[in-house]
This record gives sequence, C-alpha cells and structure tokens, in this order.
Amino acid sequence: MTTDIKVLAVVVTYNRLEMLKKCIGCLCKQTVPCDILIIDNHSTDGTGEYVRQLADERISYADTGANLGGAGGFRYGMNMACGMECDAAWVMDDDCLPEPDALEKLLEAGELVGGAGAYGFISSAVLWTDGSECRINRQHIVKNAYEHVEWLKYGVVRVDQATFVSLLVPTDIIREFGLPIKEFFIWGDDIEYTQRIAVRGGKPCYLAGASTVIHAMKENVGSDISLDSPEKIDRYRYGFRNERYALRKLGIKGRLLYDYRRLRDIGHIITRAKDHRLKRLGTVFAGAIQGVFFFPKVEYPEK
Repeated sequence: MTTDIKVLAVVVTYNRLEMLKKCIGCLCKQTVPCDILIIDNHSTDGTGEYVRQLADERISYADTGANLGGAGGFRYGMNMACGMECDAAWVMDDDCLPEPDALEKLLEAGELVGGAGAYGFISSAVLWTDGSECRINRQHIVKNAYEHVEWLKYGVVRVDQATFVSLLVPTDIIREFGLPIKEFFIWGDDIEYTQRIAVRGGKPCYLAGASTVIHAMKENVGSDISLDSPEKIDRYRYGFRNERYALRKLGIKGRLLYDYRRLRDIGHIITRAKDHRLKRLGTVFAGAIQGVFFFPKVEYPEK
C-alpha cells in the first residue's frame, strides 16, 4: 500500500471506560498507525483521568464539558480534526472494536476507487460479537453499485448511507459538507450526515468489505419501537424527530416515505407490542410532531 494519508481516529465516549480501553487497544494495534482523539461527553467514571495518564503521544483527549449526545460529540470531534494535522477522520463509538487491519483495508479501498478526492466516505463492514452482521449498522447499497464489478473481489461496493461505526471521512469533505448536526443529540445523525454527502452531495461513497470491526452492543437488534425494551422507548422520540428532518431534505419522496414508516410503526405497535402500547404510540406521535418544527442548521468547521 502506497498511501500517505494521515488518519485521526475520532472516538466518542460517555461513561464506558472499560469499553473505551478495549477500543483504544484495538486502535493502537492497527497495521497502519493512526493518531487517536478521545472525545469525552463529560464522563463521571474516571475516563478523563485514565486517558490523561496514558503515556502515548498518539492519543489526544478533549472533554466537551457536558453530555452532548453522540451527535454533539461527533460534531465536536470532527470539528477538532479539521484543525489538526490529519487528512481524514476515522469516526467511531467507544464500543467499536476494529480488527488490526481495519484501517489498512479502508485506505486500500480508497486507493482502489481513485485515491484522495475520489470519494466522500468509506465505511467498514460492521459485525456483532458473534460474527454476524450488526443489524443496526447496515449500509444502504445504491442501485448501480455494480458499475465496477471488478471491485467486488476486493469487497468494495458503492453505498449512499452508513453509520458512525468506523467511517473514514476526508477532512476536505468535512469542510465542504459541514459537520454532523449537534441538535440531533442521538439517533439518525450519522444517517443524515452520510446521505448529505452521498445523496444530496452526489459524492461516490463506498463500503470496504475487507475492513471489519466489531460493534460490541449488548444485543444485536435493529430499531423497532414495537419490540424494543421499555427503557429504550424514550430514545425513539429523537429518532422520529430527526428522521423527519433528514427525509424532508429528499423532497416529496422523502416526506411520503416518512409518513409510510410512521404508519407502519403504529400498525406494528398495535399488532406486535407486548407491553407499554400507549407509551410507544405516544412516542411515535410526539417525535413526528416535534419533527415538524425541527429546523437545525448545518455548521461548518471553524477556521
């Protein structure tokens, strides 16, 4: 591999020190070295003290001063990356455990598709702890994904949607398309951001199948408010609000898709939910209504 791209891994964490330690360990074992920036959403479990005492010049640390949520944390970190000496930000949560050659394979895919300037982002294949696909991190493959069938043997395919679990984004792309929307707080910030680049921006973006990471979630489930555990119901309000904003950007097709999905959610709750049906239904309506009045602005890296 001949690439000379300097990469900064941006890891957002909040009160998961033991998981963060594993993530840092995986990053330090990469076959292609990278610097590491830990963005701490003001943890109270000793995260700051632990990271500060690490005797490794590759690792930087920043405390946001408050819990900004995943969206705010990634906005904070990607903004910092644009002011540091790096060519690309490798974005992930603290429960992302990259295989030793994960970054190497991302960079190889970047070279294959044309090198720096030829892509908007490249994402890894995200697996769960048992080696199966991590359902919540499924990328969306575009219809003309096989226009370069010769790339399939390298596991490279074009996508127009991915998540912030091992996403390689050139800093020039961040400067051009802006930062994640901090007002999203949680859920959907990565979908909106990657669609902003790949769909509305028209930049070719890719999945590098040879680059694999483990997303060490407790359960390998997708997002389904009709079946999810009661303690997670309130989070869906953010998701439904944020999704209305994101799909609104796609015009009438996006608006119709949003209405279809919410009607589907209501039907699933009525027919499949085993508990808290009224709370689940209320969350659908609350998130959808909040989304009508939700108009955050895209911010750009500070100079």
